[in-house]
Amino acid sequence: MFKNNNYGVFLKVLVTGGAGYIGSHFVKLLCDKGFEPIVIDNLSRGHKEAVPSNVPFELVDILDFSSVINTFEKYKPEAVVHFAAFAYVGESVENPELYYTNNVAGSLKLIRACAEFGIKKFVFSSTCSIYGNPLQIPISENEASKPINPYANTKLMIEMMLRDFETAYGIKSVALRYFNAAGADPDSNIGESHEPESHLIPLVLYTAQKKRGKVLVFGNDYDTHDGTCIRDYIHVIDLADAHLKAINYLANGGESTVINLGTGSGNSVLEIINKAMEVTGRQINYEIVGRRAGDPAKLVADNKKAKEILGWSPKYSIEDILKTAWGWHTNPKY
Repeated sequence: MFKNNNYGVFLKVLVTGGAGYIGSHFVKLLCDKGFEPIVIDNLSRGHKEAVPSNVPFELVDILDFSSVINTFEKYKPEAVVHFAAFAYVGESVENPELYYTNNVAGSLKLIRACAEFGIKKFVFSSTCSIYGNPLQIPISENEASKPINPYANTKLMIEMMLRDFETAYGIKSVALRYFNAAGADPDSNIGESHEPESHLIPLVLYTAQKKRGKVLVFGNDYDTHDGTCIRDYIHVIDLADAHLKAINYLANGGESTVINLGTGSGNSVLEIINKAMEVTGRQINYEIVGRRAGDPAKLVADNKKAKEILGWSPKYSIEDILKTAWGWHTNPKY
């Protein structure tokens, strides 16, 4: 018997990578809204403590097809939301085999299991990296897919697999291409924790805590208002909400699609540093260094499709993002 929930659907949802950063926030939201999540994660980069204690958890690697099948048989999910992936661009360049094996081969086994069990609703955690160096800003879903690193290649290949499995097996999917995920749950019990950490906002906050000496700013000669790169930062809670709305969309007969998730506006690196100093009340040292190869000057989402198709709009500001992230980083338990 499923609990009633606020979305008008009654779904037992399998969440891969549910112990990871975005996945754990999504699982918490599912619980809050009356869904019944089941988490599978191999904990290679996730954190078991991020999963609520009352949520079924299976230590499963999606590359292990028999274990995936056993999990499907045990819980009989009605939808799958797929977060499990490696997601470091630099690592993917240095070790592409790791990414093609984990991300592509693992996803293939998961999608194949969905086909065998007749699961027709599949939400996929994709990325704006698929667009490479875009020609138009803001970036719409009509922008050509031109990945420039193995990580982005793997995400595009999974989107292609989902289209092919829809033709063969009728699996309907929503691929959510997000921009820069950031922030933490307002209760400060779960947040962003990667090893190694490569994202700007955690690095800025580590510097505020004196865990790092300074933040490196890669280039200040871009064609932007202050010369530093501009990115579209979206709160992890807004991302979780979009995944929930994607499930609802599919449950109500929606067709397969790809959708950008971003705020539609951006902040430069220096703006993030200055805003973080306001939020934390601490000095944050930084050093301007040379550009990184392949960094576009500006990446900002056109989010009209998300608003029209999912009825979704981001609710959290960049100040909210920094405040909740700071709450997480300064939580004594963390």
